[in-house]
Amino acid sequence: QVRLVESGGGSVQPGGSLRLSCTHSGDTYRSYCFGWFRQAPGKEREGVAAIDRDDTTSYVDSMSGRFTISQDDAKNTIYLQMNSLKPEDTAVYYCAAGFSCGRRWLRLPPVDNIWGQGIQVTVSS
Repeated sequence: QVRLVESGGGSVQPGGSLRLSCTHSGDTYRSYCFGWFRQAPGKEREGVAAIDRDDTTSYVDSMSGRFTISQDDAKNTIYLQMNSLKPEDTAVYYCAAGFSCGRRWLRLPPVDNIWGQGIQVTVSS
């Protein structure tokens, strides 16, 4: 089955950058889409960015312009480049794999999504 492992999280000051990585293994041929979601303490999970097999990318409006999703097929890795980070970006970030993609998928992730374990990103002075 699909396994997703995030890395690259940590602490950064406001205005700084981080790059998250999500390495996938298993039956990933079944997945049409990979993406990133996040959940801050006391808040609901929200979508961040998605990328499909053709490298078509989608972003939640509030993330557009600061975050960039990409993938390296040879390394089975999905990246999330995060720039101009703000304190409100502090959250646990989850990698996900799914069978549909786009902004709708980010807004309403299906129950059959596969999820990574999550990784902490903290933005503070």
